[in-house]
Amino acid sequence: MLKGILAISGKPGLYKLITNAKNSIIVESLLDGKRMPAYATSKISSLEDISIFTIDGDVKLANVFASIFEKQVEVDPKKASSNELKKAFKEALPEYDEERVYVSDIKKVFTWFNLLKDKDIITAESIDDFKKESETEDEESNQD
Repeated sequence: MLKGILAISGKPGLYKLITNAKNSIIVESLLDGKRMPAYATSKISSLEDISIFTIDGDVKLANVFASIFEKQVEVDPKKASSNELKKAFKEALPEYDEERVYVSDIKKVFTWFNLLKDKDIITAESIDDFKKESETEDEESNQD
């Protein structure tokens, strides 16, 4: 679901990995569709690798997005107050660590979720596929 989706520090929105270049990677903005190089000097994070702190560990961002989608938590991060954001996030992820997850993080999660949903990257089908993959991975790790 989040494979190839990147966040680049200092740049708005999210980016889709297109290809590797000689000294950079080529990315395409999900906001405006423009392509550009992203260099190793930029702090680039794959959404697949991002986790949210919880009271007893952490949860992958994809799981948080799946929960937001399934529980139909809707919030406009540009208009919502801090308390509204926290309440909505707690609905999606009740066990999140309120001391280590800041309102700015919650705002970013909802901003990213809304963008990915608008671009049809997060759909009912992609959530189902993600859950099937997760179940398969869990079964394989339990067999080891």
